[in-house]
Amino acid sequence: MDASPILGEVLKAMNRHRLEAVMIGNAAGALHGAPVTTMDIDFMFRETPLNLRKLKAVAKSLEGVILRPFYPVSNLYRLCNDDRGIQLDFLPVIHGIRSFEGLKARSSEVEILGERLLLASLEDIVKSKRTAGRARDLAVLPTLEETLRIQRETRRNEDEKA
Repeated sequence: MDASPILGEVLKAMNRHRLEAVMIGNAAGALHGAPVTTMDIDFMFRETPLNLRKLKAVAKSLEGVILRPFYPVSNLYRLCNDDRGIQLDFLPVIHGIRSFEGLKARSSEVEILGERLLLASLEDIVKSKRTAGRARDLAVLPTLEETLRIQRETRRNEDEKA
């Protein structure tokens, strides 16, 4: 299944309402080339009154609702539209990541269907999975680490050719 159309629509709504967030988690790992799957898309954002209003506007644009499920995760905001298969998790705290600003500074900007996306570095994704230490994170960690090793090797080879 190609999630690009839904992701493009999500990014369009986020960009229209100026909700600044960095994609992290398995979906971000997949965009880095890791052969992983996920049912949701995770974003880190700043939890401020203004950003919460922006998040509500994004949910309205996507005809979704914001849920506050109980998880051992700090302040999870889940945006869902079950009819369209949209499940987005917005978190102000990510295991192993000290600050949104640091994550953002290490992220890269990519374009999906003409829309801007801030994508967490693969190093930060691996660090967050390792630090969280949950069974589902540890299960995907070898795949993400191998993708990171291949990326580093490719960069090193390109640098040597330059």
